[in-house]
Amino acid sequence: MVVDLNIVDVKMLQGGLLVEGGISVDDGRIVKVGKEVNLPASSERIDGEGLVALPGMIDAHVHLRDLRLSYKEDFLTGTSAAACGGFTTVLDMPNSDPKTDSLKHLEMRRRAARGRVLVNVGFYACFPEEQEETERLAESPIVGFKINLSDPWSRLNFDDDDVLSSALRLAATHDRLVAVHAEDHLALMERERELRAKGADRPEDFLRLHPPEVEVSAVHRVLRIAEGSRPRLHFCHVSTAEAVRAIAEAKRRGLRVTCEVTPHHLFLTEEAVSRLGGIAIMSPPLRSPKIAGDLWKMVKGGLIDIIADDHAPHALEEKEAESLWDVRPGIPGLETTLPLLLDRVNRGELSLWDLTRLLSSRPAELFHLRGKGSLGEGFDGDVVLVDLRERWVIDSSKFKSKAKYSPFDGTEVVGRPVKTFVAGTLVMEGGEIVAEPGCGRLLS
Repeated sequence: MVVDLNIVDVKMLQGGLLVEGGISVDDGRIVKVGKEVNLPASSERIDGEGLVALPGMIDAHVHLRDLRLSYKEDFLTGTSAAACGGFTTVLDMPNSDPKTDSLKHLEMRRRAARGRVLVNVGFYACFPEEQEETERLAESPIVGFKINLSDPWSRLNFDDDDVLSSALRLAATHDRLVAVHAEDHLALMERERELRAKGADRPEDFLRLHPPEVEVSAVHRVLRIAEGSRPRLHFCHVSTAEAVRAIAEAKRRGLRVTCEVTPHHLFLTEEAVSRLGGIAIMSPPLRSPKIAGDLWKMVKGGLIDIIADDHAPHALEEKEAESLWDVRPGIPGLETTLPLLLDRVNRGELSLWDLTRLLSSRPAELFHLRGKGSLGEGFDGDVVLVDLRERWVIDSSKFKSKAKYSPFDGTEVVGRPVKTFVAGTLVMEGGEIVAEPGCGRLLS
């Protein structure tokens, strides 16, 4: 037997230890893992030069934009950023233009992505107004539905408990995951009216607009309503320890509920907003040093299921707008997430096994991504080789994303993804894209 590719001289995690070996990939799947002498002959051989091989990273929360928002990001630049960041699968949020709220718009996005993506891409959908369309979307190739309680993307009134309950019940009937941005919309609108009336217009006022209790109350509300139907529920970018504790308690009661946290909520604090202005504004916002520290403890304690970066690129002028009310919340994260976490591995604050669980195996499990999240035989040949010893400085001007800014600019880190394979195809090497668009596939 002659396979397509052997990746040799790499170190892999086995039983919590790094062992030397190699990986054979044929027809896009891993067919053998072991010592090089035990690998089959191959048409191509790539020397890993002692790098660490990890299963391709999975980002469950990205905004790839494209279509009418291509000036912010498009499928090629977004998936280029993913490959350079060590991500081989990304899940795209539905607040595109047009929104992914119908089979027609879903297929529009899939057509736009087909042949242009460098990594695997899955799509969320918004809940449409019509139940028949919701039923059709529930049977379509989506990874789940998304509800943004703070800035409704749907025409449905999710401020109404009955409407929210109906949506969760329908999703449960079809066993479709529902991802939730949990912030109380009515409270946010009232706070915005008060702040505008007072002439508030500083970056720091964004923190006053989005206090922790706005998130915490929304999480409790969703969990209460979910008790009736018990859908697969996933809370996005949780930014408060109290919300995580409420989610953990709901798990103990038997609810099918999970949550994610972002690197910016772990590694940055509200001080960055005063220092960087709009560049450091995201929703939910950065929190106090104590909250960030508590979240980090919860990551290491296993209370948080996954890390997702909420890659949300905007044009620079949208981040540097003169008025706070014109600043677009969100930052690019695909090219900084893995390096930031590898740096924590090198500091002894996170194990390599936990990193892999948070960024690969657990996301694959939560989102039912078969063939993902492991370097085991029979899994997809999605592999990232990382250099645990490379010391370098994050420089957003070199991003593949169109959003060439970052609150992490100038941060020195140790650890970097240096080769990314998608289904056995070498896509990124040394920070450069070396494959043609279209080597990624659309998830179904």
